[in-house]
Amino acid sequence: MTPSSGASPVPVDAPDAGRWCCFRLGLDRFAVDSVGLVEVVRGRRLTSVPLAGTGVLGLVHMRGRIVPVIDPAAALGVSREAIRAGAGTHLVIALGDDWYGLAVDEMLDVIEIPATRVERPTAASGRGGMVRGSFAAPDGLVHLLDPEGMIHSLVRRLQQGVSSGGSHGGVD
Repeated sequence: MTPSSGASPVPVDAPDAGRWCCFRLGLDRFAVDSVGLVEVVRGRRLTSVPLAGTGVLGLVHMRGRIVPVIDPAAALGVSREAIRAGAGTHLVIALGDDWYGLAVDEMLDVIEIPATRVERPTAASGRGGMVRGSFAAPDGLVHLLDPEGMIHSLVRRLQQGVSSGGSHGGVD
């Protein structure tokens, strides 16, 4: 990095070098660490969840587990066309003992990203702890996601909607 580039140095808590699973949401490219990736699922029909928040698209049954499928675009504020139920691609990730599906527009590739090439997220691009950093790939910028931060953000929003009598089953 050159001093004139304006780039922040790599923070101590930057993601380690490793393989990242890249995908597209709208026009933007994102990636999750491949260590937590269980499987890429295509075309599996979702079962709707009554009174679920806007970030929960539905459930899939997979290997004896009920896996909630969330919409990372909604959590990240990325605009895109609505996902067609049953026609999407889901990246199933493991967070501890729990599995979650991330609905993506297009699966791209798995790439190797050296830790020294990861840029610190700015306050605007950090999106509430959901983005761990960015990588300037030869063909464009890739935002590195923290799926655990995304799930926690979604849960907080759902809890706030329930406690404020939002559209999650509050009775008038």
